[in-house]
Order: sequence, then C-alpha cells, then structure tokens
Amino acid sequence: EVTSIRDRSFHLESPGQSVMDRAGVLNVLYTQCISSSQTAAQLHERIQSSSMDAKLEALKDLANSSRDVTFAQEFINLDGISLLTQMVESGTDFGDLLSFTLTAFVELMDHGIVSWDTFSVAFIKKIAGYVNKSAMDTAVLQRSLAILESMVLNSQDLYQKVAQEITIGQLIPHLQGYIIKLSMIGKYCNRKNRKNVIRSPKPINDEMAHQLYVLQVLTFNLLEDRMMTKMDPQDQAQRDIIFELRRIAFDVECEPNNSGSIEKRKSMYTRDYKKLGFINHVNPAMDFTQIPPGMLALDNMLYFARHHQDAYIRIVLENSSREDKHECPFGRSSIELTKMLCETLKVGELPSENCHDFHPMFFTHDRSFEEFFCICIQLLNKTWKEMRATSEDFNKVMQVVREQIMRALTQKPNSLDQLKSRLQNLSYTEILKIRQSERMNQEDFQSRPILELREKIQPEIMELIKQQRLNRLCDGTCFRKISSRRRQDKFWYCRLSPNHKVLHYGDLEESPQGEVSHDLLQEKLPVADIKAVVTGKDCPHMKEKGALKQNKEVLELAFSVLYESDEYLNFIAPDKHEYCVWTDGLNALLGKEMTSDFTKSDMDTLLSMEMKLRLLDLENIQIPEAPPPIPKEPSNYDFVYDCN
Repeated sequence: EVTSIRDRSFHLESPGQSVMDRAGVLNVLYTQCISSSQTAAQLHERIQSSSMDAKLEALKDLANSSRDVTFAQEFINLDGISLLTQMVESGTDFGDLLSFTLTAFVELMDHGIVSWDTFSVAFIKKIAGYVNKSAMDTAVLQRSLAILESMVLNSQDLYQKVAQEITIGQLIPHLQGYIIKLSMIGKYCNRKNRKNVIRSPKPINDEMAHQLYVLQVLTFNLLEDRMMTKMDPQDQAQRDIIFELRRIAFDVECEPNNSGSIEKRKSMYTRDYKKLGFINHVNPAMDFTQIPPGMLALDNMLYFARHHQDAYIRIVLENSSREDKHECPFGRSSIELTKMLCETLKVGELPSENCHDFHPMFFTHDRSFEEFFCICIQLLNKTWKEMRATSEDFNKVMQVVREQIMRALTQKPNSLDQLKSRLQNLSYTEILKIRQSERMNQEDFQSRPILELREKIQPEIMELIKQQRLNRLCDGTCFRKISSRRRQDKFWYCRLSPNHKVLHYGDLEESPQGEVSHDLLQEKLPVADIKAVVTGKDCPHMKEKGALKQNKEVLELAFSVLYESDEYLNFIAPDKHEYCVWTDGLNALLGKEMTSDFTKSDMDTLLSMEMKLRLLDLENIQIPEAPPPIPKEPSNYDFVYDCN
C-alpha cells in the first residue's frame, strides 16, 4: 500500500517516461501533499473552537477527510490522535459531536499508522462506558464497538483490559434489540416478497447470491439445537410424540391403563413399534439418543405423519405387510436420512465469506427442511423397492439415496416440485447406468495408448491455460484495501501491460464498472524487477495486521509480489477465482509452475474435452493395449501397379 511520496518515487525513474511527464507527476503529488498539510492544520485548529456549531462542522469535515491516507498522515503528525482522545476522555461532548469525533478517530486509526498499544486505560474505560449504557446513540454505539473490536484484534494487552470492562451480559441487550427488529421484518415480509427476490427476472449478482447463501446457512443452523438434543426416555411429552406416530399409522387410540393386562398391552405396543421400523421395539425412545440427529429426526417423522398423512400411512402399512427381511424400516430410515440431510446441508457449520452456493427451492416454503425430508423419505422407500433390498442392504440403499439427492441438488431446482420431478427421473436403474458409464469412461482413459496421448496433449493445454491467465491479468482486476478492522471501502486497480513487461496499478475512488485504462494507473512495476510471489501467512501484510492474520478467509486470498530488496506490493483477491488467476499469471510471468486448484480443474476439463474430440472417430472401436505388429519385409520391392 502506497502511503507517501517517498514510497511512490520509484516509478518516476522509469525510462519510458519523459522529463515533462515526470515533472508533471511530481508537481501533482507535491500539490496534493501541500493541500493535505494545509487542510490538516486548519481542521486541527477548527475542532478546538469554542463555538459548538463551528466545532461540529469541523468534526464533520475531519470525519470525511480522514479517509484519505495522505491527509491522515499530516493530521497525525500534528498530534491529532492525542487531541481526539483528550476530547473523548474529557466527556464534555455528546450527541453528534461525540459521534463525529469517534468516526474521525476510527477513520484515522484504520490506516494503521498509529499503534493501538498507545492508548490509556482512561480512554478504554470511556469507550467501554458508551457500550455499557442501555440508552446510547446508535452511531456512537457502532463506533465504540468498532474501536473495542480493533483493540481486541490488534493487541493482547488491550484484549485483557477490554475484557475487564465489557462482559457478555452487557452486550446481550444490544443484540436483543436487533433480533427483535429482524424478527419483525421476517414476520411482516411475506413469502410472496421472498419469492420475488429469488425469481426476479433480473440475474442475481454475486453479492445477493452470497447473502442468500448466508441466509440459507443461518436458517438451517436453527435446527442445530434439536439435532444435538438427545431424547429423554423419561420425558412424557417426548414419549407422546411416539404414541402419536403409532396412533396415526394404525388408527388406534391410547388405551386406558385398566384396559387388558399389562403384558397384552406391552405385546401390542412392541408389535406396532416393530411395524414402525424402530430398532428398539420395546422402548423406541432409545433410538433417538444418538446425536446427531437427536430429536430432529423425531420432529421430521411427526411432521411427515401430520402433513403427509396418506403417504405416511401407505409407507408404514406397505412395509408391515412384507416379509421381515424385505421391509424398509421407517423409523431407522428416518433417523439415518435426517443425519444424512444434516451432513449434506452442513447444519451447524458457519457460513463461508466467499461462497455463493444457495438453493432457490429452500426459499419457497416456510418449513423447507421438513418438506425436503418428506420428499426424500418417500424416495428412500421407492429406491428400496426398486433395489428389492433386504435388511442387510440398508447401507447400500442409503448410499444410492445419497447419490440421488446429491445429483438432484447439483441441478439447483427452483422449487420442491422440481426436486420431486428430478428425483423421479433418477431411479435406481438410472443411477446404475450413470455409474456404469462413468466407470467405462474411467477405464477407457486408463489404457496405455490413451495415457500416452494425454502426455502428448498436456503441454499444449498448459500453454493454453497460461495464455488465458496472462490475458486475464491484461484485463486487470479491482482489489479492495482491507484494514485491520476488515473494512473494505477503498479500492485499487492492477493490470498487466499488453507486452507482459509492466504491472500498472493505482488507487480508485470507487469500484469501476469496466476496465481501467493504463493512463489512469500512475504506478508501475516492471516484471523484470519481481523477485518472488508469496501467499497466505508469508505475505508481509498478513504478518503486520493481527486482525487479518486471525481471519482465515482473508488469509486464503492474500498474496504479495516482492521486488528489489525489501519492497512489496500486497494483494487481497476479491474471491478464490481471482486469487488463482493472479497467482497463476504471476508465476507464469516468472517462468514458474502454475499450481492452483483452478489450474488443475481447467487442465482436467480441457484435457478431457480434447481427448474426447480426438477419439471421436474411434467410438465403439476397441483400442488395443499394444500397437499392431509390423509385417515382415517382402521378398523383393519390384512392385508393379497397373492402373488398367
């Protein structure tokens, strides 16, 4: 990150620039520096005004100007940070005055120029006091929390001091207020409006897709509590759910305690629980003591029995009329299926910061997980019959059902009805055909002639991937500057010159809509000066900033270009794809191997496609393992060919 004229000066010596060009750039930088210095001095004086109105306007201007790193450096040189902390510690400013004071402080500290370890305990207590107050201005509360977060993330000593001032109990009231507001929004935002977000004719952009993915993950994570709750065999309310399953399936009412002998009633219950497919026929409550899926499996079974009663009764009675070894145990199947669905949908896992993988069908129903279970339990019963399975085949059936569900989900059905339709087409017979086709293709591609052809084609494909990566670098990418508090409101752009000899880069006011021309990018880095490309925790900006070092997502997207002796250009890619494109492209420029996951994926895809195209004329022809033998030489070469 460029922070001063001294840091930027290397590009003024570029031989490709004329003296006039260099003088012009130097003049612009000099003017900018003088202007920032004057503005900083004026604001430093204005915020100490005795007039409250003048002071408020000065603090507003300071909050806006502090985003600029050059101004921030000049203001900090005037001991501006100390002045702001004194204003906070004095406790004389409230409302908008305090809000803009804290905003300016946050913006200045965001540049990483001043260490967080320099602040006093009195300042920490003052900021913590704003958080601990029940009725505090929202803007002040947000800035105070941001300051405390940065202290905790950037200093172990401050972490201990903040922990003494702030407890979880003091943060809960603030969270409760937001939860109530979100609940009200969810209550009054009807399903029709939610569908309009998903089914809008406009394509869903990456940001919206990510937010929908996060919403999907958080919605399913609400199931985690039930998934990790064991059933209490002594809890009568929980036992009543099992009685309800029996009542719906066999249309029986709970008998009073004095009806018939105890042994007769026990025998009757055991018989019915066996028909319901529980493992423990005597006390089926024991089946739900395994976590996961815990009580979530019982919840799903009850939902299916109540809301899809005909299908539930049909499955139970159908299986109870079969031979013991051929019946599909509904209870055991439901428990294992619930566990499988939780694994498939990753219930209980935190959302990724860069994932966009959401399923539209889960936003079409208020009880989407339960409905998903109802569809899948009927699929399981259907697949069981198609496989003519016995109790020994239970695990095989579950493997087939998992494959059916995963293949259907990859098609991203828009509704639960579409999911049903696609699962209907993925019968056991169809799964066998798909498996056989994949196996045959795999076997064909492992033969010796095919492997030799792959080795011959591979360098051509690698060169094609290399050219694609370099072309993408020539197009350029907009990167975000991420501070120690993970703020991402500043941009810079970098692109490779068409002759692949220079990297052009520079700061931007906002994210561009298309490519940024080379003329707008003032900074230059010759490719010949690049010494190495480092990634992850080896990057200088990952070692410097504690907050980023603790953020695994950011760590996986970080890379740096090292040049000269100790200079470096730091990157944080917007996503995994751009990370792979840039690290591959930079390694290609340095003559090194491209080792990213995307290169391997592209190689497999392009190589497979090229192989199939070249072997198209050999379809249904058996390729021998060895080349045909060369015939013996003829006795003489006096051949005569008579056209007549």
